[in-house]
Amino acid sequence: MRSHLKEKFLLFRIRAKKDPEAFGAIYDAYVKQIYRFIYFKVSSAEQAEDLTSEAFLKAWQYLKEKREVPNLQALLYSVARSVVIDHYRSNAAERSTISLDDNIADASVDVASEKFLKDMETKFDTTLVLEKLRGLKEEYRDVVIMRFLDEMSTGEIAAVLGKSASNVRVILHRATKALSDAISHEQGHEQGHDQSRTRDNFESHKE
Repeated sequence: MRSHLKEKFLLFRIRAKKDPEAFGAIYDAYVKQIYRFIYFKVSSAEQAEDLTSEAFLKAWQYLKEKREVPNLQALLYSVARSVVIDHYRSNAAERSTISLDDNIADASVDVASEKFLKDMETKFDTTLVLEKLRGLKEEYRDVVIMRFLDEMSTGEIAAVLGKSASNVRVILHRATKALSDAISHEQGHEQGHDQSRTRDNFESHKE
């Protein structure tokens, strides 16, 4: 949902009348994005479905009680992240974090990220990309999903993560490099296996 005016109207109906139909429109507009965001952070589609439902339930409760929501998209992603964190806490699972220097700046990060996006669309196998995406650090995985799958701007991602736009660009640069390295390593590993099989077949024919 990209109409800011329409979102404001729906939020007003929720605050003023606790209108479930208004929230239903918000749900329909964002459910695919939020589900996809959660899916790459948990171990199964079933868990993703359950946590997506929980995230929207919490968002509904929050919107009914609060007066003003400056950024609906940021709120939904923040609630989704919180739900996933609570899920792993309750299951005593490991959680990973990353710290960055807020003063870091790299003018080339946007160019590098866009190049990676083109490579992802034309050179990389989709299944391999998704597999390696799951192996990234949590914050790396989040920014890649939001930027390349959900097509959010760095400013929108910054609002979700509570960081500056320049900070997000640095995280995105590091995330895309980590993902690209993981994919390249896997592709090189597969090529090595193919070459080994070719040599074995050749030697067997010689015999």
